[in-house]
Parts: sequence; structure tokens; C-alpha cells
Amino acid sequence: MKKIGILTGGGDCPGLNAVIRAVVKRSITTYALEVLGIREGWKGLVWGNVEPLTNYSVTGILHRGGTIIGTSRTNPFKSNEDLQRTLANIKRFGVDAIIAVGGEDTLGVAHRLFKEYGLPIVGVPKTIDNDLQGTDYTFGFDTAVHIATEAIDRIHTTAESHHRIMVIEVMGRHTGWIATFSGLAGGADCILIPEKPMSIEEIAEIIKKRQSSGKTFSIIVVAEGFAPKGLDVKYGKEKTDDFGHIRLGGIGNLVGQKLEELTNIETRVTILGHIQRGGTPTAYDRVLATRFGVKAVDMIQSKEFGKMASLQGNQIVPVSLEEITRGRKNVNMELYEIAEVFFG
Repeated sequence: MKKIGILTGGGDCPGLNAVIRAVVKRSITTYALEVLGIREGWKGLVWGNVEPLTNYSVTGILHRGGTIIGTSRTNPFKSNEDLQRTLANIKRFGVDAIIAVGGEDTLGVAHRLFKEYGLPIVGVPKTIDNDLQGTDYTFGFDTAVHIATEAIDRIHTTAESHHRIMVIEVMGRHTGWIATFSGLAGGADCILIPEKPMSIEEIAEIIKKRQSSGKTFSIIVVAEGFAPKGLDVKYGKEKTDDFGHIRLGGIGNLVGQKLEELTNIETRVTILGHIQRGGTPTAYDRVLATRFGVKAVDMIQSKEFGKMASLQGNQIVPVSLEEITRGRKNVNMELYEIAEVFFG
């Protein structure tokens, strides 16, 4: 091994730069390896856009959000032409192994390239949604929960002052990890997640019960992928990305509108959106991302390809990339049931 490449794909999240820094430091200092930054995820290999990364390149980036090498939702398997460009550019740049940092889509591509073409690849799990199989937690999740919790805390004061229903929409396309954790930490009166279908009428009853007991406001946290029972939620005919995902956002407005109609209580909606993905990572995410990055380089040296650095308990261990193809990691319903104790 002389040269490795690193790419960050999918949505940006706090902690990506900590991984890049760890990979560069471990590679150069411990193993005397060259490191190439592959720009904008898999797009960098499709179009041959790379840059050398040195110790100087990663100076002062630990605390920064985003990713210094950029990211995109590019799928090289979308066309045979893009796939052939990707394979050719890996040879062209003399890349001996690749570290792919991303979620289910980015790591799904990594798994296919390893399985179908035998490319030496290791993965690092990244998503604020925390919905990847094979790892207890992903970096970025802790920061997103902290941001959402702080927002809920601030919204509490307005809700109480104006006697309103306040609906806070957080990220979570397929799972409700952020909604559950931030809602529980922020004292939400109802948490709406994709894994737990609930009708608008059921939500309204929770609010009416609160009102009848003398409580003058309610905080509702909803994951962007939540779909109320009995309602056909339409997100419009938006263009999909390379992996077939449409852009979500807006379920909070629908929930807020329906609740106001059913309860006759003034309702306001706050959509946190990309605020959850940006800014400085928490100490936990910096440390976790650093541990993942160091482990990924060590896995390359020990030729543990086709695997992902994973958090199991308090240990960072390799698991097969095939793990992420076995479905998403849904919210632990025992945790959600604890949150339900505080509904109403």
C-alpha cells in the first residue's frame, strides 16, 4: 500500500472533517502513506477530481462542520459510462485502497464495487439519521440531536407564553431517531416518527387531554418522513437524486394545519431543516469520527476490505459492508415507549 483515497458522500454532517483529519494523520504519520482527497463523493472518481491531502491540509479542521473535500449524491452505477470512468480513474491515480465515508447510499456503492469488482474498499458510517445497520451510532447524530433539543427548549417559552401548539419538524427520512431523542430530551408532548403510525385525530386527542387538565400549550416533534394514518401525503413531483430519493420537508405544516382545525388552538410550525446538519460538531461526534478514521486506515493496513468501521458498545470493530444492505436500523421501540409515558 502506497496511496489511499478518501471520499465523503451523501448529505454533509458534523464530524466529516474529523474523519478526514484522522485518516490523513494516521496514514502519513504511522504508515507513510500518501492520501488523495476524492472531491464531491463518488463524483470525484467519475470525473477525475482529486487532490493530495497533507498534514497541512487538515490543520485546524477538527472543529469545522461540513467537509473540506466536498460531497454529492452521485451514484456511479447509474450508467455504465460513469462506472467505467470510475474504475479507470482509480487506476489512473494509482489508488491502492479507498475509504468511503457515508450512509446507506454511499456505502451501498462501496459494497457493490468491492463485491462485483474486487476493489479494496473500507467504509466509515456517517448519517445524522443514525439508521445504518451494523453500528450502534453514527457520527453526526449526536450533534443533530443537540441542535434539535436546543431549538425545542427555545420554542417552549413561546408556546407557553402564547398558549399555542408548536410543531417542530426535524430530519429523519425513514426513521425517527432524531425526533425520538430530541423529543424525549426536550420534553415533547407527542413525538411522531415513521415507525409509529398515528392519525391526526389521535394526536389531537392527546392535545385535548392536556388542555382539559389545565395545560395551555403543547410541543409536537415530527420526523420529516412521518405519514399520518388515513392521509395520503404528497410531496409533489420533485426530481429525485441518483439514488431515487425525493426531497422531503413539509409534513410539519400539514400536521400543524390539521391540528389547528381539530383543536381550535393557534398552531405554529418550525422546520429545522439543514440547521441540524451544519456547524460545529459536539465533542462526542469529534471523538467518534476520529476513532472511525484511525480504525479505517488500520483496516486497510490489515487488508480487511469490504468492511466498515463500526461502534459496538464502546469498541470500534470491523463489520461487513453487507450489513448495511439488510435494511435500515429502526428506532428502538422500548425507547419510544419511554417517551410515550410523557405524552399528554
